Amino acid sequence: MCGIVGICSLKGPQSVNLDLLKRMTGALRHRGPDESGIYIDNCVGLGHVRLSIIDISGGVQPIHNEKKTLWIVYNGEVYNYPELKDDLLDQGHRFYTSTDTEVILHLYEEKGPSCLDYLNGQFAFAIWDSEQKELFLARDRIGIRPLHYTIFQNCIVFSSEIKSIFMIEEISRQIDPIAMDQIFTFWTTLSGKTIFKDIHELPAGHYLTTTHNSINVRKYWEIPFYCPEGLKKSSFQETREEVYTLLNDAIRIRLRSDVPVGTYLSGGLDSSGITTLVKKNFNNHLRTFGIHFEEETFDESSYQNYMHTFLKTSHVGITATNEQIGSALSDVIWHCEKPLLRTAPVPLFLLSKVVRDNNFKVVLTGEGADEVFGGYNIFREAKVRRFWAKQPHSKVRPLLIGKLYPYILNDPKLNIMLQSFFAHGLEQIEDPFFSHIIRWHNTSKIKTFFSKELKESVSQYCCYEDLRGRLPESFENVDYLAKAQYLEMAIFLSNYLLSSQGDRVAMAHGVEMRLPYLDYRIINLMSRTPSRWKIAGLNEKYLLKKTLQAILPAKIINRPKQPYRAPIRQSLLNSTSSNSIKEIISDSSLREAKLFDLAKVKMLLKKIQKFQRASELDSMALAGIISSQIIFDTFIKRFSPQTIQPITPTLLIDYRSGCI
Repeated sequence: MCGIVGICSLKGPQSVNLDLLKRMTGALRHRGPDESGIYIDNCVGLGHVRLSIIDISGGVQPIHNEKKTLWIVYNGEVYNYPELKDDLLDQGHRFYTSTDTEVILHLYEEKGPSCLDYLNGQFAFAIWDSEQKELFLARDRIGIRPLHYTIFQNCIVFSSEIKSIFMIEEISRQIDPIAMDQIFTFWTTLSGKTIFKDIHELPAGHYLTTTHNSINVRKYWEIPFYCPEGLKKSSFQETREEVYTLLNDAIRIRLRSDVPVGTYLSGGLDSSGITTLVKKNFNNHLRTFGIHFEEETFDESSYQNYMHTFLKTSHVGITATNEQIGSALSDVIWHCEKPLLRTAPVPLFLLSKVVRDNNFKVVLTGEGADEVFGGYNIFREAKVRRFWAKQPHSKVRPLLIGKLYPYILNDPKLNIMLQSFFAHGLEQIEDPFFSHIIRWHNTSKIKTFFSKELKESVSQYCCYEDLRGRLPESFENVDYLAKAQYLEMAIFLSNYLLSSQGDRVAMAHGVEMRLPYLDYRIINLMSRTPSRWKIAGLNEKYLLKKTLQAILPAKIINRPKQPYRAPIRQSLLNSTSSNSIKEIISDSSLREAKLFDLAKVKMLLKKIQKFQRASELDSMALAGIISSQIIFDTFIKRFSPQTIQPITPTLLIDYRSGCI
């Protein structure tokens, strides 16, 4: 992976400051520590930092076409580039590198924006047409790679990360109240918005063009879903074989690399499936990496150890201690650039450092399987609640809750509480948000901690109506699981999981994550697969389990699902982290940020410290308040562009005088 930046005039020739471009690019050096490059002319400046993975010696960017009229800076991997390159060679295109970057450029030259339909990968890139004076920005289908932009003084300024945009001191740095409202409802902002006012994220599956002094953003891909009549007519066995073939091929092309590729191994079904297929079919000397926790509730090390012993991989495990998680939170917020309601990204940040310390730049991971194959508890909960809505007086309610959460059967009080929780909103079965609404409403309770000023700024805005207006046509005609999967992928996956728990924490240490389950061919196939094959009864990911059954031990196939989480209270309120945390949420800091109600925050802290435990909601409130305060302290109060060292580019192409 890499990092890209750029400044492009929207009003004709305009001077671009080369020193500023070097500093903007320098802000991303963690994303690309190997090489850097800059292109600059009288209208545009492009910057790039490179994590060299393909064509290590010859792939420094920016890269140009034969006539040097098109220039590209690119962050990502297109896994089907050899096949695309063969077609382009047949059409007369000539290449001077062996990179996938150059393939994209020639494909754009041949197809224009339609080139995106041919790319299988994860990417964010910018192409400058120096003849037409047009800029083209694009982001991959599902949003694995980030791309942000803003408009400033008749220019579009873009970058992989927002901190790079803030190298322009005159650009305002303010927290957006609407973004806060969204994050404290959905765990993340809705597509296109960031935590900062007037800083936009190019949505997944979209491209942006600048033409004739205007900016146009267009969608080229939508998360697919089908009405019942559009579902596949294949048998279960045929579909299972197709899943296996596609998954194996998705792994095969994601192993294309000029550097070693490892895998993340948690001991769960998803990562175990990927790791086993890699080991079985492609790599007999596989390196695997995994996280252990000192808190038994969060730890999966027994399954992890079982799997790496079973596969005989060379395994590296790290223990993410409570103290380490608390101490690293500020660094993680610096890289994630948004408030977090969980500490889960932090151990992944620690793990990526271990990966890089072991001289690995690329890992395959199991992210996306739950969204695509129907693995989350929220999907099963929706199925149970639909049954309740049709038979509200059924006596099997407690049994169904026990199926979802077996540990509650021995706790009658908890059983009754969860029945009440899940019974909320049963009359709204036709609401498109039925699957998620009780979770969102629960998270929204944290907004009671918002300050008076923040509440007034949010005013009458309704995030649910905002989201409702974004739903695609015919959404109401698909079944409950297709709706739930769409919401999970469009909101949580793209804007949180692939960002805060994906790209940002991995690229903080120059590590590229590759995600076979999110190959768009697999997404397309599963969108046309009947829901009963994804969740059979209450057995989640049924089709995936059956697909992997022949290669995985029964112990892994049949193990209870354990969502990935990390300790919050134990990490944020311990003796090691308490001093820095206390400063972040001190009376003076809370008053200065004006984000949260001082008295209510103090009551929350007193409650947690008195009982030495925290409910799920109190834990999320604690994480959200602390991380929001860190955002304010890091990016609003103390941010200084002068602390960022500019790059000295490996390659500098300066056309400001008309020639290099």
